Order: sequence, then structure tokens, then C-alpha cells
Amino acid sequence: MTYLFNDPAQFADELAEGYTAAHRDKIRRVDGGVIRRHKAKPGQVVVIIGGGSGHYPAFGGFVGLGLAHGAALGNVFAAPSAQQICNVAHAADAGGGILFCYANYAGDVLNFTQAQEHLRAQGIDVRLVIVTDDIASAPADERHKRRGIAGTLAVFKAAAVAADAGKTLDEVVRIATAANDRVRSLGVAFSGCTLPGAAKPLFEVDPGIMEVGMGIHGEPGLDRVKAPSADGLAEMLVDKLLAEIPKTINNLSGARIGVILNGLGAVKYEELFVVYRKIEQLLTVRGLAIVAPVVDEMITSFDMAGVSLTLFWLGDELEQSWLAAADTPAFHRGVITDAHCLIDNGVESRDTQKESSIKPGSAESQAAANIVLAALEAALDAIAAQQDELGRLDAIAGDGDHGIGMQRGLTAAVNAARTAISEQAGAGTTLITAGDAWSDRAGGTSGMLWGVILRNLGHAVGDETKPDTATIATGIAEALQAVIVAGKAQLNDKTLVDVLYPFSTALTKGATQGFSTPETWTAAAEVAKQSADATKNLTPKIGRARPHADKSIGNPDPGAVSMALVIDVVGKIIRRQCS
Repeated sequence: MTYLFNDPAQFADELAEGYTAAHRDKIRRVDGGVIRRHKAKPGQVVVIIGGGSGHYPAFGGFVGLGLAHGAALGNVFAAPSAQQICNVAHAADAGGGILFCYANYAGDVLNFTQAQEHLRAQGIDVRLVIVTDDIASAPADERHKRRGIAGTLAVFKAAAVAADAGKTLDEVVRIATAANDRVRSLGVAFSGCTLPGAAKPLFEVDPGIMEVGMGIHGEPGLDRVKAPSADGLAEMLVDKLLAEIPKTINNLSGARIGVILNGLGAVKYEELFVVYRKIEQLLTVRGLAIVAPVVDEMITSFDMAGVSLTLFWLGDELEQSWLAAADTPAFHRGVITDAHCLIDNGVESRDTQKESSIKPGSAESQAAANIVLAALEAALDAIAAQQDELGRLDAIAGDGDHGIGMQRGLTAAVNAARTAISEQAGAGTTLITAGDAWSDRAGGTSGMLWGVILRNLGHAVGDETKPDTATIATGIAEALQAVIVAGKAQLNDKTLVDVLYPFSTALTKGATQGFSTPETWTAAAEVAKQSADATKNLTPKIGRARPHADKSIGNPDPGAVSMALVIDVVGKIIRRQCS
């Protein structure tokens, strides 16, 4: 379990503060993450990585000379928000373009893609390379669906070395993509991990049993087998990974290979060395030449007892980058000799605070804004009461942080709405401001999507008049379409779309028939509740739950449940305020 914490909701911020304080010689903190203390060369490409907290040394531990130029740090097991990513990118930008390199998880993909769009609109050339090394998460013919785990280190390093060598953005992307094509990983676990403040692990493993193919966010494995000996584990990992030799490798004998044996948190170094002893024997007897192996904790999952093995097939280019010098808080190799790199980066924190530009809304709209605030406050109370249950549902086939993430997002939304109302904002601006705060603070997939929902509803509602039933229905319909575009989910994919779609349809029907807003919302809320319950019969087709489809059947989707819950309590506020 996690023993040392204050407020679990502040854990990620406080660990980032302490981490930066401990390594001021190598990194600086900025809004949203950390960057190198020393500047990149003017005009060069910079590499920005990132992901959820709880995986140290990934991802902040890989920022420094010879590795990433910056890392966006999300909340515990939640992707960083698009705003966090943009803040880090701006702080590290050297004028030569930016490569975003990150692991393949739905929230990371959504938020890094959104950040890319924002930065491109500002004239900055930004590209994406997504790491997909986990062989357990999808078959070989669907490598684009695979998760990223410990193999991210080799890809990050290849990209960063190329960038620091002055290569163009096109070349950096090519090199990082080629590195990803050559990396394969597989992990196992003997116990689950426990989030700060949680009473029990996200999943449990019976004594003497091992989960094969678990995720780094506490997702359970894809298979359970009897726990082998150290040698037996080495044999299993090596055999499964060697079965996926890249097509570019023509001859196994004599091939040069990189190796990362990674501890996930509670399996310690002495045990890792016992396992590595056998791995080295198995690879050597097959004629493979091991180059600069790493036996360490490189990407963890709090207190999870588990290990992962990464193999990557070295060509000249990838081997040179793997052997290149690096000096970060968590990864050291050789000696950095480029004196130019030692120019201090004077940025301590990127100031994102701006003077208010809120224009007062009409009296009617300001009155509606107060209803918006009351609805958000009620939603926060309802989510807080159900946080543990939402986490339990999420842990069945995901990472167990949905309740925590919803609470973080709603807390930020409530605070932002209060500030907006104090400045005489109308309903539309209040919704937009709350949505921005929600997505920025919560991060992850649901944080980003709830931000999309509130922003679209806010744009439809506006600040001039009291929103009627038709306006609200139009705003929810526009929000639905924006969510589908952003999240790529369709009806029956077992996501919040399975609630938002029928809810929107019911609202539109009520508006068309001329019913009042309280009547229409109440009827649509009942549809939403029934739709959320019906997701228990669906099979997840996207997101972290997809590899665990069988475990998900019989349980409703946590995102659908939380959406129906929010819709219900908002309906109660509307009935109280508008009847």
C-alpha cells in the first residue's frame, strides 16, 4: 500500500514539487510538468514526453541531458491535460519543432493530439510518435493498438539523441518510429497496486499465482498462471518476446540486442538480478549479443509486485543512441561533453495567469450561471459520495482512478465557475470556464471529454439570454458530436457515449414537443440512468478496458455511470431552480 501522503487529490502535485526540489541541478518545474535545467540549442528539435504520475522514474525522471527535454506530468494514473502539455512544450521549445513521444493509452492520445492541434494553430510544427511495445495488449497484426510500457525508454532516448545531434524534425520522427518498430515488452505481476488513500489494491492475485500481461496503471493481466521460479519466469518472458522478432531481423545468431529488466515497484533489485542471470544465459546461448543492459526500476506502478522484460533489436543507429551519454535524475550513462548544453534555462515556471477578459453577461444569463454553479456543486457532492464505487467499477477492467479523476475535475470546475460568476459571467462563459478547468485539472480521457461537453454546451447557451429547452438540447447534441470526434467512440462501444447519445436524443424529443426544461431533463435523465445500467451487457471496444473485455461484461461502464449520476443531480437542481 501507499503509506505516505497528505490529501490524495494533491499527491501528484506534491510529489512533483518534491522531485523538482531534489534535482534542481538537472530539471526545472513549469506549469504542467518539468523541463531540462539546461537549454536546448537554438533552432533544434525538442522531445516532450509525458504520462500519468505513479510510474517514477517515468516520466519526469527521464528529463535531462541526453534524454527528453520536457515531460508533462498528469495526475495519478491519468494522462496530462492538453494545457499541461502545451505549457511544457512552450517552456522547452527551441524553435526547431517539437516531437511528442508517449505511450499508447487513450487519455494520452486524446490530450497529446489536442495539444498538437493547439500548438500547430500557433505556427509550431509538432509531430507525434506513439510507443506500442507491450505484446500482451494486442496481436502482432494490430501493433497500433498495443500499449506502451518499459520500452518507452529506448524510444525516448533514440528521439532525444537525434534531436540533440541537430537532426531535422522529419529525421527525429523517422528515428523514433524505427526504434518503436524494434521494441517488444511483456510484464507480469504477483500483486496489484494501491492508489494513495485507497483501502485495497486495484486488483488482487491469489498466492502462488501470476498475472501475465498486466498494465502499468493497475489493469489486471490478460492471463493467470501458476507463479514460476525465477528461471521459469526468465524462460517464459524470453520465449514470448523472441517469438516476435521484427521482420527486419534476418538472422538471430549474431544479432545485437538491448535489454531492460524492469521492476514495477515491490520486486526489488536482488530478485531482478536473479532473473537477469537466466535471461542473459538464454539470450547468449541463442547467439545474441547483449548491449548495455539495464536492470532497474524504469517504469513502476506504485507498490505493484511485478517485472517486465523489454528486448529491442539494435541497428547501428539505434545502438549509437542507446549508448550515448545521458544525465537525468533516473538514468545516467557516460559523460556529457557538449559545453553548449550547459547554458542555464532561466525558466522556473511558466506563468499562465492572465488578467480576466470576462465580459459581463446579461442579467438573465447571470441568473442562469448561478444555476450552473449549483448544478456543478451538486454533481461534486454526488461524485464524492460514489467515488469508491466508481473506482471499484473502473478497476474491474481499467486502472481504478475514475472516481478520483471525476472528483478532481469537478472540484476545479466548481472553483472556476465561482470565480467566473464573481466577475459577472453569463451562463455560457461559466460553462466554458468550468470545462477548461475540468479538463486541465483532471486530465485523462474523461477529463478531456467532460471539458469538451461543457465547452460545447457553453457556446450554445451563450451569455445574452436565459437558455430555453431547445438551446440546451442543441448544446448537448453539439457536445455529443464533439465527443464522438474527439474520443473516436461510437454507440455500443461501452463508454459515456452510450449515455450521452440517448440522453441527447431524449432532450431533443422533449424540446421538439414543447415540454419545459425541468420536464424534458427529468425524462431524459431517466433514459440516461437506464442506458448506463445497460452498458453492463456491452463489450468494451476502445480504451484500457478493451483488452479485458470478458471481465467487463456484467458490470456497467464507470464513465457511463458517472455521467448518468451527474445528469440526475443536475436535473434535481433544474427542477428546484426553474419550476
